[in-house]
Amino acid sequence: MSPSISSSSPDMTHALRFPSYRFCRDSIFFRMDRIHQVVEKQRNIVHTYRDCEVQDIPAMWTINEQGLPGTGKVSETEIAHLMDISELCLGAFHDDSLIGFVICLLPNKDYGSLNYSWFNQRYEDFIYVDRIAISIKHRNNGIGTELYEKVIQYSNEKQIPIAAEVSLDPPNEGSDRFHLRHSFKSVGEFHQEKKSVTMYIRESQE
Repeated sequence: MSPSISSSSPDMTHALRFPSYRFCRDSIFFRMDRIHQVVEKQRNIVHTYRDCEVQDIPAMWTINEQGLPGTGKVSETEIAHLMDISELCLGAFHDDSLIGFVICLLPNKDYGSLNYSWFNQRYEDFIYVDRIAISIKHRNNGIGTELYEKVIQYSNEKQIPIAAEVSLDPPNEGSDRFHLRHSFKSVGEFHQEKKSVTMYIRESQE
């Protein structure tokens, strides 16, 4: 999940091969023709939530860069591939501008992440949170929670667990608290050469 790229944004040749995106085909909640709005009470700002599309990829790349190293470095071409294989690729928007997104995968997709492989080797069914990223200007306003709640709703609808990891070394105590607060349970640790992560599972609920 952390390939190196140059500081300039790569071309979009691969991304433009995908003319149509509808990531949550079977989910009533995530149909593209339904727009979900959330009022940010502190500043009285209305956010809309919808599936991300090809034209959102440059903004997704920028927001992902703002979240490094936690989000994992990817190119625009790699984001396009993640969109193509994702089950959920949901964005939060303000005035039609992307301000945050989450990408989730079902098992056994064409993706080389070692963390994703760890879950594939141990679980038959899950929805994996590959990354969630919020723009710097819109952090600490509940957008990440709203995006995660939509993943949780999908998990409950499909009756499959959510899989996610949190950095253990270096530690990310805030993310640990967030996941534990949302009923995630630690199911192991995964130690790699340059970092270690805590692996979390949240079981679906009726």
